[in-house]
Amino acid sequence: MNRFHVTRATGLSRFALALSVLLVVVLAAAPWWGSTATLRLIGEMMIYLALASLWNLLAGYTGLVSVGQQAYVGFGGYMLFTIALYLGWNPLVAIPLAGLAAALVSIPVAKLVFRLNGAYFAIGTWVVAEVFRLGFAQMSSLGGGSGSSLPVAIMRDMASSKAMRESLIYWAALALGAGSVAFVYLLLRSRIGLALTAIRDNETASSSLGIAIPRIKLAVYVCVAAATAMVGALIFLQKLRIAPDAAFSVNDWTVLVIFMVVIGGIGTIEGPIIGTILFFVLREFLADLGSVYLMILGALAIAVMMLSPQGIWGLIAGRRGLSLFPVGYRVETRGEKP
Repeated sequence: MNRFHVTRATGLSRFALALSVLLVVVLAAAPWWGSTATLRLIGEMMIYLALASLWNLLAGYTGLVSVGQQAYVGFGGYMLFTIALYLGWNPLVAIPLAGLAAALVSIPVAKLVFRLNGAYFAIGTWVVAEVFRLGFAQMSSLGGGSGSSLPVAIMRDMASSKAMRESLIYWAALALGAGSVAFVYLLLRSRIGLALTAIRDNETASSSLGIAIPRIKLAVYVCVAAATAMVGALIFLQKLRIAPDAAFSVNDWTVLVIFMVVIGGIGTIEGPIIGTILFFVLREFLADLGSVYLMILGALAIAVMMLSPQGIWGLIAGRRGLSLFPVGYRVETRGEKP
C-alpha cells in the first residue's frame, strides 16, 4: 500500500477557506446591519484589496513590476462616464463593459511596453499612464481638464432610493474585492499558475522547458488590465465625479497599492489581504497626524523591507511553511495530520 499521497489542502487551509466563505456571507449582509459609513469603508477596503491582489499577480508572480496601473483605473472610470452619459446605460452595466474596453486597449499597450525590461518597463508603464491622462484631459466632451460629473437622473435610474444605490455599489465592491482574490487563487492553482511560478523562479529555465513566456505574460497583463478598469469604473461611480488628475493619480492607485503588497508580502495571496487591513487600520488611527502619518507609513515600509523582505506574512509563516491559500503541491504520509 502506498504510504504517500500528493495534496494541496491542509487542515489550516480548509479552515481558512470555510472562514473566508463565512466572512463573505456576513459582509454581503452588511446593508442590513451596517450604517452608510460602514458600507463605504468596507467598500473602499474591497476596492484596494482588489487593486493590491491584481498588482501582486502582475508583479509578484509574473515579474511585471508596473508603476502605471493608474492608467487602467482612470480608463475604466472614463469608460463608465462615457457609457452612462452618451449611451444612457445603467452604470452597473457599464462596469464590465469598461473592463472589456480596457482589455482591448491593453493588447497594443502590452506590445509596446513588453519591449522594455526591468526598470525601463516600470518607467514605460508610468509614461503610458501619463499619455492616458493627457489624452483624456483634451476631451472636452468629458469635461477636459476640469472633469465631469454624473447627473442625478442617471443615478436615480440605477435604483429608486439612495439606500438601494448604496447597497448596489457596496455589493459591486464586495464582488470585485472577493472576486479578485478568488481569481488569483484559482489562476495560480491552474496550469498557468504553475507556469507563472516557474517563470518567477527562473525565466531562462522556464523558456528552455517550452513555456510560452510572452504569451502567458500577455494573457496575465490583459486580464489584470480588464479587472483594474472594472475597479476604476466602480471607484468613480462611488465618487460621481471624474477628472484627469484624480483618475490617473499615481499616488492613490499605484503607490498606496504597492505599499500594501510590500508590507503584506509580495508573491503571496495572503500578503495583499494583510497589507490592506494594516493600511486601513493605520489610516483610521493616524490620518489626523497629517504629514507625520505619511512619514510613519514610509518608515514602516522601510522597516518591513529590511527586517522581512517577504513582508509581514513571510515573517508569520516563517520556516513552518504556513499557507492559508496553498497553490502548490505537498507530499504527505497517509494518516498524517497536516
